[in-house]
Amino acid sequence: MELKDSISCLKGVGPRKSEALAKLNIRTVEDLMFFFPRSYEDRRCRKEICQLREDETAVIKAEIKLAVSDRYRKGRKQILRLLAADDTGTIEVVFFNAGYLQKSFKVGTEYVFYGKVSAAFGKLQMVHPDFSKDEGLTGIIPVYPLTKGITQKEMRTWQKTAGSLYDKAEEMLSEETIERNRLCSMEYALRNVHFPQEKQKLLEGKYRLVFDELMVLQTGLMAARQNSIDGRSGIAFSRQVSVDEYIGSLPYELTGAQKRCIGEINDDLESERIMNRLVQGDVGSGKTAVAEAAIYKAVKSGFQAVMMAPTEILAKQHYEGLKANFEAHGIKVGFLSGSMKASEKRAVQQDLRDGKIDVITGTHAIIQPEVEFCRLGLVITDEQHRFGVNQRIRLKEKGTNPNILVMTATPIPRTLAVVLYGDLDVSVIDELPPGRQPVKTRCVRNKMRNSCYDFVEKQLEQGRQAYVVTPLIEESEVMDVRSARQVAQELSEKFSGYNVALIHGAMKQQEKDEKMALFYKGEIDVLVATVVIEVGINVPNATVIVIENAERFGLAQLHQLRGRVGRGKYSSYCFLILEGNSEIAEKRCDIMEKSSDGFFIAEEDLKLRGPGEIFGMKQHGLPDLNISDLAKHLDILNHAKAEAKKIIEDDPLLRKNQNQQLKRRVIRLFGEDFSLNL
Repeated sequence: MELKDSISCLKGVGPRKSEALAKLNIRTVEDLMFFFPRSYEDRRCRKEICQLREDETAVIKAEIKLAVSDRYRKGRKQILRLLAADDTGTIEVVFFNAGYLQKSFKVGTEYVFYGKVSAAFGKLQMVHPDFSKDEGLTGIIPVYPLTKGITQKEMRTWQKTAGSLYDKAEEMLSEETIERNRLCSMEYALRNVHFPQEKQKLLEGKYRLVFDELMVLQTGLMAARQNSIDGRSGIAFSRQVSVDEYIGSLPYELTGAQKRCIGEINDDLESERIMNRLVQGDVGSGKTAVAEAAIYKAVKSGFQAVMMAPTEILAKQHYEGLKANFEAHGIKVGFLSGSMKASEKRAVQQDLRDGKIDVITGTHAIIQPEVEFCRLGLVITDEQHRFGVNQRIRLKEKGTNPNILVMTATPIPRTLAVVLYGDLDVSVIDELPPGRQPVKTRCVRNKMRNSCYDFVEKQLEQGRQAYVVTPLIEESEVMDVRSARQVAQELSEKFSGYNVALIHGAMKQQEKDEKMALFYKGEIDVLVATVVIEVGINVPNATVIVIENAERFGLAQLHQLRGRVGRGKYSSYCFLILEGNSEIAEKRCDIMEKSSDGFFIAEEDLKLRGPGEIFGMKQHGLPDLNISDLAKHLDILNHAKAEAKKIIEDDPLLRKNQNQQLKRRVIRLFGEDFSLNL
């Protein structure tokens, strides 16, 4: 058996098991070796039966005194009951639908059992415990993430078989790096992460594997940046053009945070290095004004700019805002979308080629092959995580090394921004404009739903508008949650004198845009929606949002949804309707009621849920991690980042012999396409 051998070479792994393991991305013996436990069960301390307490999980050693097999459900199912005893007492061990296990137990023989203790009819029970004739159940036992068709017992057996190859696992780090960071060997790490003899050895092994994984991650991100940006000369905009001229023309005062971000962008634009910057700001923090300052700098320096938005209505809103603000400065603004007539598109495309349009806003239509620019110098994407990597690359390639600015209102913990956007410089707008009113947030139970909607009705009577958000489009047999269709129907009856409309992700984009446009114009009073409105438009007249089954949403997502209101001069409100008694949901609601700071909320969400659930890693371009937890391992991340920086500075393309194993790991983590960066 070798590391690269198919997983089917292991005993008990046939076609069906191979197919199931493939769902866990396990195809070779090496894949299995690097498939790590998600948790551990400490079974080192064995208890006597008299010491057992209800609801605890314990290990016991007991002799089978009696074995009885009964049938139930009209004889189709079988229940196995064992009476087990040690010197201190007895316990009943029960297996449902497990008649096949009867031959596994012999009266008069001792077995080790591990399971949760319960009480029934005045006596102790263990239902479906793990069991063994020997001491194989004791120790620190790994618990692996599984898929249908694979059991923990099978996974542990296969992992023990693969353990004979631990010494053949290649070291990707140099001896110098291992010594400098006081890391254990790879063989030691693998052995003690899969089958640790003691907790300290487990911690040492896990530290090494987390370090490796985070170093591979950081090396890949740095390589992408180094080879896509740093190695090429960019467009240096004129130092004679001052963005202060534009800032001074605005009818309002910018915040200190906006001015700081504009200064960082201005420095980038005047350098010969390609700008590759993220502007991260909470809902309503004024990112658009920052982008406008960058556009002004580009156009007055003799270049064109483009701003791409994920939806037509958001792009149109940008167009109207830019046109109004730039008209006095002689800057020509254009608009391009897929819904325009062919003749209108051709006219806009011709003006772009001729340089008659200085800045264009639009949707994906901008990245079509027929769209050409005269002298593109600045590319801006709004809500950039809504676009795929290929779409952003195609937009960037419309010019020759243009400067890149991406914007997002999705709160990202500061501790993770460097990881999620490792190839970008990050500017943070962490201050809201003066006078912006925080949205009053209240958490209500299901029984208070009617009172909540009575309040909504009062807002409608005052001429205001409302959002109602649900987690699902249709009713579900699996989840007890209110669907968008169900709520829309109920509210159409309750608010019969008002226009209630439904919008959801399954609709065609054009239909969604039309509904949003009607809501924007005030022709729809109540918009019932799924999270499709999470990134929406600015509707100052919308003053209340009700989020049904709030327990189904993460903190950061709740904050994003809440940001749909509170955009005008009127007091605004957010109601979170809770079902059940989830402790995490209670904590989320408490945080939402107390804070309107998106960055604080994102940090709290990170603590509650971890980064994977918050961001949807693939959506943000970050690969899946096997053993690292970015919320818990930030200290290791910093050490790994320092090592990755040394390697990339010395060997940007990872061509040296000592970096070949690291290069293979980087490509494995990020995918084969990433090899184009190396």
